[in-house]
Amino acid sequence: MNLFDLTGKTALVTGASSGLGWQFAQVLAEYGADVAVAARRVDRLQQLAAEIWASGKRCLPVQCDVADEDQVAAMVEKVVVEFGRLDILVNNAGVAILAPAQDLTLEDWSKSVAVNLTGVFLVAKHAGRQMIKQNYGKIINTASMYGLVANTFFPASSYHATKAGVVNLTRSLAAEWGKYNITVNAIAPGFFPSEMTRDAFSMPEFQKYAKANSVLGRTGRDGELNGAVIYLASDASSYTTGVTIPVDGGWTAI
Repeated sequence: MNLFDLTGKTALVTGASSGLGWQFAQVLAEYGADVAVAARRVDRLQQLAAEIWASGKRCLPVQCDVADEDQVAAMVEKVVVEFGRLDILVNNAGVAILAPAQDLTLEDWSKSVAVNLTGVFLVAKHAGRQMIKQNYGKIINTASMYGLVANTFFPASSYHATKAGVVNLTRSLAAEWGKYNITVNAIAPGFFPSEMTRDAFSMPEFQKYAKANSVLGRTGRDGELNGAVIYLASDASSYTTGVTIPVDGGWTAI
């Protein structure tokens, strides 16, 4: 059990105002970490922070647009000033823009790249600087199974491309920062209920598609990503780095 204990650790979760990021912040606190939560919607962050404080752990809400480097640098500085260190980063902020490739605007393409790839890099860069000083860190990037495969249901070329970039950025950072005792890994979720997937989940044809493409014959359930996050955030994964773990019900296995 001690392998998964995060007591005394400080975690930062981006994209924490809803969905998976909200869940990741809660489970990190449940396993003992103090948590900083970041997103653009500060009112939602304050609600989450109140829940985490009520559970007995400290929580710092920080408004931040991950595509803005000045805001990212200020966010990391606030976390370090508040908690004294930064041990765990869950690099989770992301957007999904759907449009046929032939109709996708450059503006929408650029937004996907700015948030899903550049934002992941910027947060890792500034968190990594602090972790290098500490000679310790655990970075978990949220990729997607659609960083490993494509699909025929949703036209999402910018999402696929940026999430694939996250997969290889994860490898690259792991290779650079291993000498500083920093592990860098990614999770690749399949379809889980969230604000981002709400519309899709309400479509019977999507449910049929998802059941046909998952080995387990269903979409993911709340909490089924928590085990992978706690593993990668804790000392249980001390010799695991540079990998992307699909949590997709076997979608990418077939």
